[in-house]
Amino acid sequence: MKKIKYALIGLTAAALALGALPVIDKVTSAPVAESAGKINLGYFVDWGVYGRNYHVKNIETSGSAAKLTHINYAFGNVTGGQCQIGDAYADYDKAYGADTSVDGSTDSWDAGALRGSFNQLRQLKKKHPGLKVLYSFGGWTWSGGFGEAAKNPAAFASSCKKLVEDPRWADVFDGIDIDWEYPNACGLTCDTSGPDALPNLVKALRSEFGQDYLISAAITADGSDGGKIDATKYGETAKQLNWFNVMTYDFFGAWDKTGPTAPHSPLTGYNGLQKQGFTSEAAITKLKAQGVPANKLLLGIGFYGRGWTGVTQAAPGGTATGAAQGTYEAGIEDYKVLKTKCPANGEIAGTAYAKCGSDWWSYDTPSTIHKKMQWSNSNGLGGAFFWALDGDTTNGELISAMRGGLAF
Repeated sequence: MKKIKYALIGLTAAALALGALPVIDKVTSAPVAESAGKINLGYFVDWGVYGRNYHVKNIETSGSAAKLTHINYAFGNVTGGQCQIGDAYADYDKAYGADTSVDGSTDSWDAGALRGSFNQLRQLKKKHPGLKVLYSFGGWTWSGGFGEAAKNPAAFASSCKKLVEDPRWADVFDGIDIDWEYPNACGLTCDTSGPDALPNLVKALRSEFGQDYLISAAITADGSDGGKIDATKYGETAKQLNWFNVMTYDFFGAWDKTGPTAPHSPLTGYNGLQKQGFTSEAAITKLKAQGVPANKLLLGIGFYGRGWTGVTQAAPGGTATGAAQGTYEAGIEDYKVLKTKCPANGEIAGTAYAKCGSDWWSYDTPSTIHKKMQWSNSNGLGGAFFWALDGDTTNGELISAMRGGLAF
């Protein structure tokens, strides 16, 4: 939900992850996740190679690569009704040396040689043959382009295939992810393309890429009456998708400067919840009611916290004076920082919170993540995903909690 491009900015399971043939749903004619396995997917952000100094090699050295089934590479741009490269330097031009590359080799400067994160992902996949990578387009900042794309879905799909399957990196990507925030609703900008826009766009992508290609979408978790889920035909969209990444985080945050303080990723409702339908449970329930199969829904986990300052009350529901200080942006901080800066000392609605001085933060911990994974299992979901890899510790403790909690 509130994903900002330079700060936070969203098939299948085991058989497909291992490269087996896709399972075809006879009703929808689109591949679906198998019940025998789960998806554990993480977002890698292209701008992370700059100030955050997080590179594809970190996925390997942290031990995270072995615990992931899929990676979403974020983001490609959507402009002029077409898919476009997001950051050419970071994506395929930045040179890596032997000490910073996944396989210990130095990038070539020969004409046509692939460099950047795309080449590093190629190396990572060679080490982990079952790992699948999807190219994600849009995000909070670049979702405004989807409205234009929806006017000519076939042309949009054609442009996406040309880009994703560019001969220089066609072997890197196994799928495409659409992160439209939000179809027929408001995000950074407002869209009025109608409830059929997303299903029509995805149908065109399926026609263009074929049945064996992974196609997913990151979607709203607004389960309120008349909210963003109600604005789009997600049940119809699901017929052509492998899964949805349901962004079950950022329900609450310091954009409401004076509070009340609230966990940004509540699993369930609780006494004092100020917006009904703003929980993971409500979102999943509403999507199922629209006709989305449970195994095409992934539960979203944020590897970061949201916080306020000027807070005197330890329990949720307190007043505040503004956003707490964060490393890259006020009101948001990575888990790897918060675990020591402001350790969790409370829990509500399946997630954790902490009060340190006058600052108040909410975020997930290995313990709450494990419980959320058990909830995902018990509700028959296809697995879970998280935003984003660079928020975890150097030994990948949150990814470990996800992998351990899912029923593989």
